[in-house]
Amino acid sequence: MFSWFKPKDPLINLNKQYRQKLEQAMHSQRNGDIRTYSALTAEAEAIRDTILKEEASRT
Repeated sequence: MFSWFKPKDPLINLNKQYRQKLEQAMHSQRNGDIRTYSALTAEAEAIRDTILKEEASRT
């Protein structure tokens, strides 16, 4: 009920950003813009590395 009082989990936000970057990359690839696809994929992988580090630190 009072979810705005709970601290937000940074992993939720990171996973959302990761999915958005991959979707943007997919659209760029479909449009034939391979350079943008490569850049967005690299950004997505950097976010994925951050997610994996965060998950490892919680264990």
